[in-house]
Amino acid sequence: MKPLACLLALIAAPLRAETCPAAPDIRVEEAQIFAQIQTAPDEAMARGYTNALWALWTKAPDQAAQEVLDDGMTRRSSYDFLAAEAAFDRLIAYCPEYAEGYNQRAFVRFLREEHAAALPDLDRALAINPNHVAALAGKAMTLIALGREDEAQEVLRMALKLHPWLPERAFLRKVPGTDL
Repeated sequence: MKPLACLLALIAAPLRAETCPAAPDIRVEEAQIFAQIQTAPDEAMARGYTNALWALWTKAPDQAAQEVLDDGMTRRSSYDFLAAEAAFDRLIAYCPEYAEGYNQRAFVRFLREEHAAALPDLDRALAINPNHVAALAGKAMTLIALGREDEAQEVLRMALKLHPWLPERAFLRKVPGTDL
């Protein structure tokens, strides 16, 4: 078999392990990071804490899942959205209780302007991890793209309560008499 054919066969192959282990419990670390974000004096300081959140969220349950997640993210970064989505499909099939698989697939679908398809993945990611502010922000942006502005504003406010420095705060409509 030619090298490219071998590579494609490996990418398309299902993960070899029978079952995915439970995702790491990140609640305590996540809460500590959110506390730091909420007291950050500026966006630059908050950005460093946000990177720490991403490190938690993108730590897959095992090495096999990590390799598929990394592959999907690399493919997404190189605009190979179909291969990225296929990788996230495999990750979700293997680790259905790992929020980041759904969040990443939703992001790819959002980038492909498949907003209606992104929304259930965002909802599933949030059902697994209600504090995933990237999924909350992604859901808000997806709802805006779908013309569901009032719902988007509600979701965006939830995200900003956790992380007031999110770049998506620029899409927030101010409500008179409130901080948000």
